[in-house]
Amino acid sequence: MKVRVKAKTYSELIRKLDEVLNEDVSEVYVNLRPTKEVVVKILERSPNVRKITCPPSLYPKVSQKVIMALNQLGVELLPESYPRGRPKKYDEKTIKQVVELARKGVPMKEISRKLGIPLRTVYYLANLYTTSYSSFRGE
Repeated sequence: MKVRVKAKTYSELIRKLDEVLNEDVSEVYVNLRPTKEVVVKILERSPNVRKITCPPSLYPKVSQKVIMALNQLGVELLPESYPRGRPKKYDEKTIKQVVELARKGVPMKEISRKLGIPLRTVYYLANLYTTSYSSFRGE
């Protein structure tokens, strides 16, 4: 089981680790730099942890002693970058369906009704993926 623990201070992080962690946890994400105290608390509360992750900006600041000690215990400490910004509303499969149906000549209203996507979005996706990049730049 993966657990994400976010806090503003180290004392808050340690308190949250006490509350959230148990023996079922195998992965832990912490948003602060994993110090000795944080790592010890994680290993005390959930001895089955195999992976600890932190933000990529903080990973270079983690002590090499902490990384080596975790490696000896068989625990990986890795930087994890999670996607930022607005999440995608439609997956690649749905977009591909819209484009394929539009290329086959299926009316946009039919595509909209069939896939449950707003008509305006169907037009947007069909135009975005069927025209070439050069037409957007005005060449």
